[in-house]
Amino acid sequence: MKEGTAPMQKTTPSPKKSASKEAKGGASPSRLIDARIKELSDWRGEVLAQVREFIKQADPEVVEEWKWRGVPVWYHAGMICTGETYKDHVKMTFAKGASLEDPSGLFNSSLEGNTWRAIDFYEGDQVDGKALKALIRAAVAFNAALAAKRPGARARGPRGT
Repeated sequence: MKEGTAPMQKTTPSPKKSASKEAKGGASPSRLIDARIKELSDWRGEVLAQVREFIKQADPEVVEEWKWRGVPVWYHAGMICTGETYKDHVKMTFAKGASLEDPSGLFNSSLEGNTWRAIDFYEGDQVDGKALKALIRAAVAFNAALAAKRPGARARGPRGT
């Protein structure tokens, strides 16, 4: 080793702060989702607002987060789904969708994977609230069952903590 140099020390990276907890300016995820809906000001905002309302009706304990630079995400004992908005559609992606029963046939996208399933809503599509709430409840029940199987499982809150 050269004189005057210290041996390299292994450093532990500091944990990244999640943008989901508090975004720039300290806005809560719920307020950021409100702002996204308002910002869209077209049918996509209406669909996102409707989907969000059905999620809250299906699971009053749901936790809203804001991730990946602007994607609403809903949690209860793990991730339930995301609410992504695109130019021509709104995508509701279920994290464990491939493991859920979908008797109403809502899933119409990302059908080839082993984990995710999605519902794409296009302009003019009607959201089947009853079927969507049943799917959300099934996702929450699936997450809770997985959480209960984890080693050292204990009673967990909506965010899985």
